[in-house]
Amino acid sequence: MAVIVYTEHEDGKVKRSSYELTAYASELAKRFNAGPVIAVSFGNIADSELATLGKAGAEKVINFQGEGTEQVDPKLFFENIKSVLDETSPKFVVFGANNSGRAIAPLVSAHLKYGLVPGVVELPREENGKLIFKKNAYSGKAFADYQVNTDGAVIMLMRNSFDYELGEGAAQVEVRQATGEGSYIVEKVEKATGKVPLTEADIVVSGGRGLKGPENWHLLEELAEELGAALACSKPVSDMGWRPHTEHVGQTGLTIRPTLYIAVGISGAIQHLAGVSGSRYIIAINKDPEAPIFKACDYGVVGDLFEVVPKLTQAIREFKKKQAGG
Repeated sequence: MAVIVYTEHEDGKVKRSSYELTAYASELAKRFNAGPVIAVSFGNIADSELATLGKAGAEKVINFQGEGTEQVDPKLFFENIKSVLDETSPKFVVFGANNSGRAIAPLVSAHLKYGLVPGVVELPREENGKLIFKKNAYSGKAFADYQVNTDGAVIMLMRNSFDYELGEGAAQVEVRQATGEGSYIVEKVEKATGKVPLTEADIVVSGGRGLKGPENWHLLEELAEELGAALACSKPVSDMGWRPHTEHVGQTGLTIRPTLYIAVGISGAIQHLAGVSGSRYIIAINKDPEAPIFKACDYGVVGDLFEVVPKLTQAIREFKKKQAGG
């Protein structure tokens, strides 16, 4: 028996979300006496980097390398994960509630004949011998309890749902050659520009039509630079071509769950909030005190963004300088 967790990396570094998933898997293993935590990874990455998953509770990392492993291929990845499943007979398998999780987790669920629970936001509880999971419902506007009637479960955890701290230790790393054929050929990969990937960002600065035009976006770029944040935008902004569609967050765009989401000049339509409501903290800056965003935010600033944002950026700059002893 074991707990298997699917982990990802980018640019030679384990993704922050993978530490959260591993820590969640570790707590599952302790709570249900489910055996060791084994992380599964694909693609070329240094053993020393994968070993850091031990700080989140992984005892072992199995890294599949070889042709087709540098981009997510559901068929190829599942065929290799299956070998780990058959070796370990896991009680739980943990994925992130992201694109790769949505592609692979159902295949794992069908293979193990385990219940699949997407959108999980906390550790399960046990009632009358059954597992009960709390998950997101209605685009994050409500929660639902799901009962799993199988011996184990395949879990898709929402990002920023589980508080954890990294400890000491290093996981054992085992490199295997991936076998099997993929389901498609990747001819070209275009990555969104920016220093911080939007879906991985801890802080996101987002703009709406209140910016009045793309020529004013430098205000948010400067704020994001000081915060080490990623940039995002509302749907109307991307539709008008002010910003690329890769930055569009909302019901028809990306769903993100950063620790801090700063909405600048965004009214807060329900479609937009559906994509950002999972943020731990939301700050809104808008001159309209009746804007819907103020009903959803944790902190709000009623004021002209063209005055507020530069002052906020300057205040952060001065704070950082002071902290550095400058």
